[in-house]
Amino acid sequence: MTSKQKTTSQSTVSTTTLTHLDAQGAAHMVDVSDKATTQRTAVATGFIQLQPETLALLRDQALPKGDVLATARIAGIMAAKQTSSLIPLCHPLPLTKVAVDLELVDTPISGVKIQATCRTTGQTGVEMEALTAVSVAGLTLYDMCKAVDQDMVIGAIQLIKKAGGKRDFDKSFDKTTDKASI
Repeated sequence: MTSKQKTTSQSTVSTTTLTHLDAQGAAHMVDVSDKATTQRTAVATGFIQLQPETLALLRDQALPKGDVLATARIAGIMAAKQTSSLIPLCHPLPLTKVAVDLELVDTPISGVKIQATCRTTGQTGVEMEALTAVSVAGLTLYDMCKAVDQDMVIGAIQLIKKAGGKRDFDKSFDKTTDKASI
């Protein structure tokens, strides 16, 4: 992707040429054959808000569908491995690591923080795999808790770290406020 950066008061805005479109506007898979093979890592996070009573049932493993956290973790891992089948124009990647971590959170809002880390050694990144893992883990939590909670909200899905390509970044910790971004 070719890009020029403009900084505004709120964020950095990128004016970008979309690499998945050719000169005529037709979609195509990006040719990465000239890119260097490097170790690439991506970390994504998300959150599913639950009623406090649902969180208590989850913590006590008392939900009717069984071990919700283990099922969501496995679903996230499986989803990362299937990303190129789900997202058009994504390259199929030989993933060397997929980890899905789930953290029960009581305050300020009750729910589950979802974090996925994906890694490969290749010519293109694993951002979509990490984002897909978080999304499907959240959907699985929703499915397994819906019998007791119809007020769940899945959100805040974002890429917080990327390493190994042309542009690395880490939004997981804001040094100016001493606060985590999630």
